[in-house]
Amino acid sequence: MSPTIDQDLQDLKAEFDILSDWEERYRHIIDLGKALPPLSDDERSETNRVRGCASQVWLVTEGSGERLQFRGDSDAHIVRGLIALLLRLYSDRAAEDILAFDARAALGELGLDGALSTQRTNGLASMVERIRRDAADKL
Repeated sequence: MSPTIDQDLQDLKAEFDILSDWEERYRHIIDLGKALPPLSDDERSETNRVRGCASQVWLVTEGSGERLQFRGDSDAHIVRGLIALLLRLYSDRAAEDILAFDARAALGELGLDGALSTQRTNGLASMVERIRRDAADKL
């Protein structure tokens, strides 16, 4: 059985707690982004683009109401890493679980709310909103 969103959040929190400072955490986030498979040129479309992000961000939603999978990409390394964090929390989940999850509180637990610029925080919120909207559309 797959871990729950809360279990994945606790795993991420443990990873972050091991790292001594935000410089190391940023490197870890960037490394998570490097592991994302790239999107195809066709997937880097206006339809998949996330509005409200300073960087170019694309999210692809696949699956049914049973389980949704998300894939994403960005032209910025740190944003790609933030996408990887979100995908780890949200991908392969039921739409109901996605909508029930408090992303703002979760990102606060990871310390991201105080570590990112306002611009990055707003972009992250736009990505979460897009994921939530896509999940609501699948219900």
